[in-house]
Amino acid sequence: MNWYAILAIYFLFWVLSGFIMLPFGIRTPDETGEVLLKGQADSAPSNFRPWRVVVRTTILSAVLFGLYYANYVEGWVTMDRFSALHRAG
Repeated sequence: MNWYAILAIYFLFWVLSGFIMLPFGIRTPDETGEVLLKGQADSAPSNFRPWRVVVRTTILSAVLFGLYYANYVEGWVTMDRFSALHRAG
């Protein structure tokens, strides 16, 4: 696998992990007891910490990409296994 393919696939895992991690740890003003500002939505987060999301995203994407790359090298799950299931049915 080329290094630019590795970077591109890792970036895709990172973006997907970012969307997975966004809702974790977010609290609304109702949950924290803060007063809403004029024009603020009820669902707006009051404690959003972007660097915490970035760190969690990076950890999750590294784990997922590590599993993907290990499967690529070791060949645990291949297309042949899926076609064998299709032929058996």
